[in-house]
Amino acid sequence: MFFEDYGVNPSIDAEDDPLSTFALDVDTGSYTVMRNYLNEGSLPPAASVRVEEYVNYFEQGYPTPSERQTFGVYVDGGPSPFTQTERYYMMRVGIQGYEIPDEERKDANLVFVIDVSGSMDMDNRLELVKRSLELLVERLRPDDAVSIVVYGSDARVVLEPTRGSKSGRILDAIYSLEPGGSTNAEAGIRLGYQMAMRAFKPDGINRVILCSDGVANVGQTEADEILREIRGYVEEGVWMTTIGFGMDNYNDTLMERLADDGNGFYAYVDNIDEAERLFLDNLTSALQTIALNAKAQVDFNPDVVMRYRLVGYENRAVSDEDFRDNTVDAGEIGAGHTVTALYEIKLYPEARGRIATVNMRWEDPDTRQVTEISKDFNTGDLAYDFRETDPYFQRAVLVAEYAEILKNSYWAKESSLDDVYDEARRVAKHFERDEAMDEFVELVRQARWMRD
Repeated sequence: MFFEDYGVNPSIDAEDDPLSTFALDVDTGSYTVMRNYLNEGSLPPAASVRVEEYVNYFEQGYPTPSERQTFGVYVDGGPSPFTQTERYYMMRVGIQGYEIPDEERKDANLVFVIDVSGSMDMDNRLELVKRSLELLVERLRPDDAVSIVVYGSDARVVLEPTRGSKSGRILDAIYSLEPGGSTNAEAGIRLGYQMAMRAFKPDGINRVILCSDGVANVGQTEADEILREIRGYVEEGVWMTTIGFGMDNYNDTLMERLADDGNGFYAYVDNIDEAERLFLDNLTSALQTIALNAKAQVDFNPDVVMRYRLVGYENRAVSDEDFRDNTVDAGEIGAGHTVTALYEIKLYPEARGRIATVNMRWEDPDTRQVTEISKDFNTGDLAYDFRETDPYFQRAVLVAEYAEILKNSYWAKESSLDDVYDEARRVAKHFERDEAMDEFVELVRQARWMRD
């Protein structure tokens, strides 16, 4: 297993450094990796936990802005239910992108680069990839183009660029996939990008989608070396999404790095339900990018805020001075995507006024125009009882605390999975017929039992 421990963000005195800057992230792979571990009977490794990916797995209930507005910024907060020795507040910063109906999305040029090496010879690996791609074929439009490249010891083309209307031909290519050989990810990715350029759509979506267990053992095997091969293609507008399958020898670090540097996102599919969520329910947001180099900078008021801590985003930090540097790479956001960040904040007693100003900055992928928006958050906007806050806020706080406990975070030492479980069962009453919430309660129960 390959996971990288990025540590835990410190608590910072607002007087020393009032600015918190980070790249926005829509990855969710860390959450589904955890779910897979629990369903197989063990707790996830602490290094596998990226708190923001747990939080961003869930809907947040933000209003959807218009296309003209592109993004909405939302901030709310209330007392933390998990700090007893001192009174801390949690502040939720939400970014909501506008939604594009499926019928209005751009035509897509999709190249699936599929790992068919011997390590993928399992039902939850190559067979799950095939079932997942079957779902995608149902949502293709006639003017979409699909290509399939596979790699084992070497790489080869299984499906030349094919119109979405030719679903039978695409499905035949999917059904023909068989595992075997070593894992030459470098060769597969390189060939995938070459195929993407052959069918390039100047005014459309051009994306390489890597489906793999993340293990590369032939050719270049490190993310930096592999990306050096295809960086020019990224500059041309062909971006990469990575979708992980399988476990045991899974390389989470490689899959995340490839997606981040390839201007895409990283997801992990552990079952067919997750495949449906990704390829059916959220296909347009998974494909059509509405913001490049998206960054957030939260400017805390040191007259009101004693200290603050960004919960998660440890590997997304951006230097404060780089917030308005348009050459600095940051995050990418798809249509309808939601990004949430939580802060734990300590206020001065009796302090009143502005707590923070949230600034968001991004580049339009079509016009390359850079836009910046901001929103103030004041002490009068804080709730004074956690149970009276927005249920979506409550859920986000519980999910983050759960992740921090699994991560063995220093900041979660005052709470336990018992506390999270009790709160989660209460909050679940606000989310009737919400499968993700019901499943979360069950996952907390399982983790609680395993930890004991």
